Amino acid sequence: MKLPSANRRLVLQGAAASAAALSLPQLAFGQERPIKLGFVSPLTGPYALFGETDQYMVEKVRKLLASGITTGGKTYPVEVLVRDSQSNPNKAAELAGNLILKDKVQLMLPSCTSETINPVADQCELNGVPCLSTVQPWQSYFFSRGGKPEKPFEWTYHFFWGLEDIIAGFVGMWNSVQTNKKIGFLFERSTDGEAWGSKEFGFPPAVTKEGYTFVTPPYFQPLSSDFSAQIAEFKRAGVEIVAGIALPQDLKTFLAQARQQGFRPKVVTVGKGLLFPSAVEAMGDLGLGTSTEVWWTPTFPFKSSLTGETSQKIAADYEAAAKKQWTQPLGYSHALWEVAIDVLKRSGKPHDPVAIRDAIRATDLTTVVGPVNWKKGPVANVGKTPVLGGQWVKGSKFKYDLSIVDNTTAKVVPVASKLKML
Repeated sequence: MKLPSANRRLVLQGAAASAAALSLPQLAFGQERPIKLGFVSPLTGPYALFGETDQYMVEKVRKLLASGITTGGKTYPVEVLVRDSQSNPNKAAELAGNLILKDKVQLMLPSCTSETINPVADQCELNGVPCLSTVQPWQSYFFSRGGKPEKPFEWTYHFFWGLEDIIAGFVGMWNSVQTNKKIGFLFERSTDGEAWGSKEFGFPPAVTKEGYTFVTPPYFQPLSSDFSAQIAEFKRAGVEIVAGIALPQDLKTFLAQARQQGFRPKVVTVGKGLLFPSAVEAMGDLGLGTSTEVWWTPTFPFKSSLTGETSQKIAADYEAAAKKQWTQPLGYSHALWEVAIDVLKRSGKPHDPVAIRDAIRATDLTTVVGPVNWKKGPVANVGKTPVLGGQWVKGSKFKYDLSIVDNTTAKVVPVASKLKML
């Protein structure tokens, strides 16, 4: 049926008016150029457990930023460009270069391990792009990249704990039990391994001051299949404490071969390889009673500056969504976005790298992992966060739980139990 021309005009006018009304907020929102954020994480490869919670957190952030970020009186849409470093430093550098030169990101957010963070941060420093990162001891971030306290980096900033904190925590755990104070160091051949074993700021000089002796076999290549040489040296030296840094796969191989070869240390305290419940479960009874550093747990007393959620709630939501146990990087994956969004909101000019850099430097924010700022750091590019000592014990809801056994360097969480020897 054909409408009379007058009626047809009214219908068309009404439709046009409705379309215009619908498009107005979108048009106003879309007038501002998007803020592009480059997020680089080891989603696959040997360090994938570190990036396990990153994609989950990115999706939460995308929902939170669906209406954009308001700063300087304007609202900007936000694009999060996620890239997988594949746990490969060369790949990480290549991805960072593309995000900077082709995608023109305003802020880079590399997350987890020196193999991803350092090459991305180096690209940002080279190209004058602000960069925020976390989950890597600050010494292997700063010194391994050629940083000097008297000549800090201009564009790259990091928050995490340092080797001085983890050493104090490890020694605090060891001092609570009776051993012969002989340590066997197990260091992987990597940026982190070199930092942990440094004769200047690593474990060797620090434990010597505390009255411990040690042996350090040659560093092993990650994903090694034979630790016979290290085990033999530990046995000859009468080692009762094994300490160091290793991937979960390497630590499982070492512990299995140590058991087979009759080497049974009283204490095994290792960084990286004992952070994740899934890794400890994969070790079976070899993982029970091992100890490690603790950066974040659901018992942390801080709330999210983004959502107001407690650490307990953040962990519970992840477990419900992922159908698996919480893991330490979850807290820092959340905190990285807390700091990034806070910086962008305070920048006033989110497309001006100098404005973003200055906002990073002025950060003073309490996140789910604790206070983050760069005013009290050991060097200008580093803000420190707390770390504790923990031991894997039999769990209730899950097979194993991480119990806090030392809070020497941070009293944010009370000690839940005493370290027990293997």
